[in-house]
Order: sequence, then C-alpha cells, then structure tokens
Amino acid sequence: MSSINLFLRSLVFVLLMVVATLVWAPMCFLFAPLPYNQRYHLTSFWNRFVIWSAKVICGIRYQFKGYDNLPDGPAILLSKHQSAWETICYLFSFPRPLVYVFKKELLYIPFFGWGIALLRMIPIDRQKGRDAFAQVVEHGRKRLAGGQWIIMFPEGTRSHVGKKGKYKAGGTRLAVETNTPVVPIAMNAGECWPKNSFIKKPGLITVSIGKPISPEGKTSAELLQEVENWIESEMRVISSPGIYSKNKLPESLEAATPDSA
Repeated sequence: MSSINLFLRSLVFVLLMVVATLVWAPMCFLFAPLPYNQRYHLTSFWNRFVIWSAKVICGIRYQFKGYDNLPDGPAILLSKHQSAWETICYLFSFPRPLVYVFKKELLYIPFFGWGIALLRMIPIDRQKGRDAFAQVVEHGRKRLAGGQWIIMFPEGTRSHVGKKGKYKAGGTRLAVETNTPVVPIAMNAGECWPKNSFIKKPGLITVSIGKPISPEGKTSAELLQEVENWIESEMRVISSPGIYSKNKLPESLEAATPDSA
C-alpha cells in the first residue's frame, strides 16, 4: 500500500473518530441515570465504532489468544502498552466491566474526558505519591468487590515497538494488598497503530492473555517479575519476525532461555 494511500486512509479514520467523539460524548450524559452496567455498555459503543472504523478504513484487524485463561472471579489485568488501540478496544472486549487507573489530567480533555468521567475509573494525581497509591487501593477494593476488573499498564506509558519500558509495581502491589490474581497480557498493537504516529497501518493485532498468577506468598516485586517475564517472552511469539530480539528480554528470563547462548 502506497504512502499516499496510507495517509488518506488515516486521515479519513481520524476525522471520523473526531466526529464520533463530538457526537457521542454529549449523548453519554443521557446514560447517567441508568444502572452502571447499562451505562458502561452504552458508553462503550464509541469504542466499538472506533475499532470497527479502524478495521474497515485502515485494515486493522485483531484476534484474541488465550481468552479462556480469563478467570471467573476478581482479577487485575496487567497489559503491555504500545498504542491507544488497546485502551479503546479493551473497554468492550472483556466479560466484565474494566476499571482503568489513569492520570486525572485526562478528565480535563473536552468530550473524551466527559465520557470517562461517567464510568467508575480511578483517576490519580501522580504528584501525591503514596497518597495516590492509597487511593488506588481504596477504590480498587470497592471496584473488585463490585464485580469489576482493574486494568493497569505496568510500563506506565506507551512503549515503542520492539522496546521494553521499565515495569512498575503499582499493579502487583494492588494485587498483593487485595489478594487478587493478576492476568498478564501481551499485545502488538503498536505495529499497526504506532505510538505518536498519525499513520495507521493495516495488519493483524494479536492480544495474548496469560493464565492468572496468584499473589499468594509473593512480594509485589516477585509478582511483577513473573508478569514481566511472561509478557516479554510472549511478545517474542506474537510480534513480527525480527522485532523482538533476545537481548530485549528481562535478564532473569534471558538466563533461563535455552537458546540464549
């Protein structure tokens, strides 16, 4: 596909997404009086439309691997983070409503922020440090007790394709504090929807879901290492050939890999 064709498709997609946001965000306020699950479902129609548009206009398809690994009970999902695609797609792709932990500044974005403000997310002030984490634990317990799943991106921000950000222990600390299993998720959305790129590329995104990992008897650091090892190992499987080389593995996993010599 030519660069001009990619640009035109990406332009049409972005314009359509902007129009959909301007139309749908105000309508979300009509859903405010409804029971939460209904409000969540109706609000997520914007997400479904965006992902559908990305497929039809830009040729971005997706598949789930290991979906049956999802537990029938409380869970904290810890996912690789490469683009905006997963933050949009995940909202409607799992069997339970998701709770995102995000910086509170996103609430100030016109239209988009209005929509997420109507959902039971957990906005945090990163400048408050320990107080911010205490808030996550407090709200996290309530959300988990209410049947929702919490999702966090342990790298903290989007990583470039083939790169690994520094994994942070916020999600595993929450898992230990609440005694909740964590579910590691690897995905390669950045190959089609690159970080900070206007151009969207056709292709197949794979979201790979690992088996739940119990926090029982583990420190948050030990739990985080298990999550990081699984995700980065799985990234080598689902990424395009040559993108993830052996030297991008965590040191502990590299040492345990038979072909690492």
